[in-house]
Amino acid sequence: MMADFFRRRTLGTALLTLGLGLSGFAWAEPQHGIAMYGAPALPPDFDHLPYANPDAPKGGRIVTGEVGSFDSLNPHILKGSVPWQLRFLAYESLMGRSWDEPFTLYGLLAESIETGPNREWVEFTLREDARFSDGSPVTVEDVMWSYETLGTEGHPRYRGSWEKIESMEQTGPRSLRFTFNVEDRELALLIGMRPILKKAQWEGKDFASSGLDVVPITTAPYVIDAFEAGRYVSLKRNPDYWGKDLPFMKGQANLDEIRMEFFGDGTVQFEAFKAGALNSIRENNAEKWETQYDFPAVQRGDVVKSEIAHGRPTGMTGFVMNTRHGAFADWRVRDAMLHAFNFEYINETMTGSKQSRIASYFSNSELGMQAGPATGRVRALLEPFADTLLPGALDGYALPEGDGSARNRANLRAAMALMEEAGWTVQDGTMRNAEGRPFTFEIVLSQGAGEEQSIIDIFTQALTRMGIAPQVTVIDPAQYNERINGFDFDMTFFRRGLSLSPGNEQRLYWGSAAADQQGSRNLMGMKSPAADAMIDVLLNAESREDFLAAARALDRILTTGRYVIPIYQWNVSRIAHVKELHYPAHVPVYGDWIDWQPNAWWWEEN
Repeated sequence: MMADFFRRRTLGTALLTLGLGLSGFAWAEPQHGIAMYGAPALPPDFDHLPYANPDAPKGGRIVTGEVGSFDSLNPHILKGSVPWQLRFLAYESLMGRSWDEPFTLYGLLAESIETGPNREWVEFTLREDARFSDGSPVTVEDVMWSYETLGTEGHPRYRGSWEKIESMEQTGPRSLRFTFNVEDRELALLIGMRPILKKAQWEGKDFASSGLDVVPITTAPYVIDAFEAGRYVSLKRNPDYWGKDLPFMKGQANLDEIRMEFFGDGTVQFEAFKAGALNSIRENNAEKWETQYDFPAVQRGDVVKSEIAHGRPTGMTGFVMNTRHGAFADWRVRDAMLHAFNFEYINETMTGSKQSRIASYFSNSELGMQAGPATGRVRALLEPFADTLLPGALDGYALPEGDGSARNRANLRAAMALMEEAGWTVQDGTMRNAEGRPFTFEIVLSQGAGEEQSIIDIFTQALTRMGIAPQVTVIDPAQYNERINGFDFDMTFFRRGLSLSPGNEQRLYWGSAAADQQGSRNLMGMKSPAADAMIDVLLNAESREDFLAAARALDRILTTGRYVIPIYQWNVSRIAHVKELHYPAHVPVYGDWIDWQPNAWWWEEN
């Protein structure tokens, strides 16, 4: 299968190909960085990223907690449960992303990047001094092996881009080129973000089945020092890290140790933080932040409460409905669930109504759909698909609002009417169809998800009043991951972060091709020609106007698809941490995102 789309040509053939094309256009020059739109904000001679402190001292440690467990150290395959941080902290790529720009990359393992005039190809030149943690050099062969292995044996998130590569070829002692078989301006950036692995370490090993048996050798500033399955992982800063003097890394990777402890539930994790076993914790509940973070260490000033704003989209957090299964194939049933979900009462119960609701997938940003009917370019993009769009996409849509009471009578009546339209009525106290089959579904949750379980408890009480008795299944993290990857659920908790530069990842999230691909992130199973078309426009937009219009149109399709029951948003990150942990005054536009903590943080005692 690999041979159908992967061709490794010799250097001579590659140079011949280059020669034949020289007369058609002028070649671009190698650059220090690349932006999705326009030019990188930082010049070639930049000293450090704007949100990094170049004078930050080295030393100290950060100890954070995670709810759940793990049974693998390989974050690049479908098999197993892996600490999510390893994907970002234990590996490096050819280019590094700045979290202070929508989508811009700067050279990391690669010293330069060059593209064709329409980004139909991209070429990277490796830094001569790039090294793995064992001191061996990073070679073009390592890079090419990494791309081929990830694209053919790795997690499905890597395969979409790999299938768009027409050829991958070495063009010099330290350079290689990727040529694409589709028009997709984002691919040049995405290719620069793949993790680079050491080929020799994996010889004779089954990459796709590896778990705890292989401690990776990588180029990153941190290496896995110690671990105990399901209990903790400790990363230590490599004193011989090759890239410590790079402008991109200056002021980053300051801590000597990053340790992740794992707990059965959030309550135990919080108690561990209060007891000093952890020294940093994120709090998602505004009410808890205000009422339970007053313990002695906070009162003494030994623990600091930091609130960090951001400018990225809200993304979507809530409970996703699997349209592959009969229960939620009908949009009217999904709409009924949205009406039955008493958000206003749940929000008051859980957060004291201190957190507003997510309004749409890209809300809190200029990419979000605007109120009222679609107009202008957004409407022009949607109208060809009018027959396939659900109510509200063109004419305007807003989530149902309750009156804040526990009974939620008006919305429950609306939910019952929607169920009746879909062929379900209450018969002898039970919601049934014309054949007498009861309406029921399974809600699958992971152990330790205490807040989500509390929300579901309130939701199921409302459903009971409608004659619906869902089954709530709580299972251990390993079983949960297996079932989610296999789409073996009717409803489950869902969180999808979105960036200011949505692109190819949108295909994996909601593209039709990903709906039947196990392990994809299209959990709802949506197959929408309109959404596919909007993603195409996003990927190839050459103007800001078209990009914004496509994002807003896609937001309308997703939101009116009624695939997820949204809960409250987090437009401010709340991090409690010991006073010795510090971060720069300049916070990136993405805020507390991916690896900003711990990479830009440092340890300094008074």
